[in-house]
Amino acid sequence: MNKVFVLIFLCISMLILAVLDVFSGSVSIPLSEFRLWLSGGEISDVFNFIVVQSRIPKALTAILCGAALSLAGLLMQTLFRNPLAGPYLLGISSGAGLGVAILVMGAGVIGVSLATGYAVNVASIVGALVMMLILLAVSFKLKDVMTLLIFGVMMGSIATAIIGLIQFFTSDFQLKSFIIWTLGSLSAVSFGELLILFIALLGSAGYALYHYKGLNAVLISEDFAKMLGIKVLHVRISIVIITGLLAGLTTSFCGPIGFVGIIIPHLSRLLLKSNDHLILIPVCLLLGANVLLLSDILAHIPSNGTSLPINSITSIIGVPIILWILFGKKNLSQSF
Repeated sequence: MNKVFVLIFLCISMLILAVLDVFSGSVSIPLSEFRLWLSGGEISDVFNFIVVQSRIPKALTAILCGAALSLAGLLMQTLFRNPLAGPYLLGISSGAGLGVAILVMGAGVIGVSLATGYAVNVASIVGALVMMLILLAVSFKLKDVMTLLIFGVMMGSIATAIIGLIQFFTSDFQLKSFIIWTLGSLSAVSFGELLILFIALLGSAGYALYHYKGLNAVLISEDFAKMLGIKVLHVRISIVIITGLLAGLTTSFCGPIGFVGIIIPHLSRLLLKSNDHLILIPVCLLLGANVLLLSDILAHIPSNGTSLPINSITSIIGVPIILWILFGKKNLSQSF
């Protein structure tokens, strides 16, 4: 498929889905008032609260988080040369969740409240980075990709077990707050947090695009990359920092969102029939934004004024796609 056509199509579909996402919800928004807002006219307080303060930030959050998780997944699959690598499956999101659990519930056990301001964001990023560093260190010892995958799943299980122990000793109020956070939500992100995520995503994507040749070489093999004079250790450390930052930020702002980081790189390769990161990166960014926007629209299908957990929607979409890829490719490594 023509690569330029794919990019144009994904840009147009993202804009359409963003508009649909803004208009989806339990409260109908008159198109006339939306045009009035676009023209700079005076709008009602209800419109300002629902659209400007809630739905537009939510749509922007879906775009940025979908793009960030997709880029993180692509870089992890490149680093580990593992088609099932991703922030959710390899335990990165669990590590971020553990950081938040220690902050929100662990501190509460000793009677201290620390979950204020950007403390949750910092705890999530630190948790994600620690888990990613452990995986990186183990990857030097475990060369087999499936063994490394199993190790990542086990690390995620350990993090989940520790979270369970913390939950057992915490108060009902703190436990409820954490459980709600784990369901995932795109509706509680402020414009300030969106700016932070945008800067992190822009810098990460720019860095990845600038070093696309090194990523292509590392995907083939580290020995091949070294033959080309690429500093493999520098690439490894850079991917760890970028992945930990993006996964930590998205998890802290929106809760753990599963499967986006795994399926989007696969779908991008299927669309492009290429492993060239120069085109894979922008397609992953756009496709991830499209999928999370669609997930948010589907989450608002119930007409009773409630929205479904975004993590459940991405799982319902992601699992069939993974199964389709698994059964469609007898050897999953063919996607590389």
